[in-house]
Amino acid sequence: MNTDEPLRDEVVLIDKPLGLTSHDVVARVRRASGERRVGHAGTLDPLASGLLIVLIGRGATRRQVEFMGQPKIYQAELTFGSISETEDAEGPILPQATLEELQALTEADILKVLENFIGTIEQRPPAHSAIKVDGQPLYKKARKGLLIAEDIPTRTVTIDSITLDQFVPTTPPFPPTARITVHCQKGTYIRSLARDIGAALGVGGYLSELRRTAIGDFKVTDASTLEEFEKK
Repeated sequence: MNTDEPLRDEVVLIDKPLGLTSHDVVARVRRASGERRVGHAGTLDPLASGLLIVLIGRGATRRQVEFMGQPKIYQAELTFGSISETEDAEGPILPQATLEELQALTEADILKVLENFIGTIEQRPPAHSAIKVDGQPLYKKARKGLLIAEDIPTRTVTIDSITLDQFVPTTPPFPPTARITVHCQKGTYIRSLARDIGAALGVGGYLSELRRTAIGDFKVTDASTLEEFEKK
């Protein structure tokens, strides 16, 4: 974006691509806009894509808490039969179920388990997250091998609905997968949800794909790519 005057108080919708951190997106928007005060309203991991609200200017960044408190919609793919140390595809991935157990998994099993995660629930955040315990981000303790699940306090979160969009049974060597759409409130970790669904099914599971499609009334279909924003 070429302009002699820095932008002020603008809310920009960016469709974050895979591979970039939310900080990477903010840095590129800062360079393109010429505005020093740039932030975002809700982190997306590098392995996730979709809607990122970027706030440009003092007035917009002051509304960060307002935007972060909005409900969100995610589309996720869950892979069953293994668990992940990071609870997503970054791994390491550890097998948890036999072929017979995976072949026995049905769509009805998944639908029944999903019902248990709708409403207000207690959720344990991922070990590899930025949540602080005793003043230190969890991911730093996890990388040093100083963290066990019991050290991570649970949090109360609300999941408004979960829709099973697709179930693909196992066809060796490929594990079974499920695609779901999740409507949830702030603070919900989809990585943790994937982990807990896999555990409830008795076969293990992790988040293999994630895309955020909405935050409140903002939709990813109205978002620009970074390249489109930079060319404006």
